[in-house]
Amino acid sequence: MDESSIRSKMQSSLAVVASDIAGIRTGRASPALVENVVCPAYGGTQRLKILELATISAPDPSQIVINPWDKSIIGDIKKGIMEANIGMNPSIDGEIIRISMAPLTTEDREKYVKLLSGKLENGKVIMRQIRADEMHEIKKKFEAKEMTEDEKFGNEKKLQEITDEFVGKIEEIGEKKKVELLQI
Repeated sequence: MDESSIRSKMQSSLAVVASDIAGIRTGRASPALVENVVCPAYGGTQRLKILELATISAPDPSQIVINPWDKSIIGDIKKGIMEANIGMNPSIDGEIIRISMAPLTTEDREKYVKLLSGKLENGKVIMRQIRADEMHEIKKKFEAKEMTEDEKFGNEKKLQEITDEFVGKIEEIGEKKKVELLQI
């Protein structure tokens, strides 16, 4: 069992889950809400993330400011945000785009908590899938007499400990986001 490769697989999966969760709206303006929105830029010849086209900032808790490096694509960025259908209404203010964030209603907060729970569960399923694949490899090696029964049980125990560690990290990320969501 290669512990470092298992850890790297789980770490990369954790990063995907964390970035997915960062995109959930919390009522507080955050660049993560729009940075991965894909926009057709330069007359539709390229599809780029806003992160690749502009500087994104949140000068206060209720506003996101997008400052494109190339001012000629400001309309494309606004159009991309509108087409992403993420509940935001961008407005062009000179050479920047401003997005004002309306406060979340209790109903919205509950909806986002449910969405968060689903994303967290998907993350846990990914971790369990990595564990299941590795357990299968351990079992194959044991059946092929490449490891002893003691090694098999030791590897399975270590694998379970690693899995529990990463599932715990997912839950920790989820708890932080839930606190953010329920904060008024």
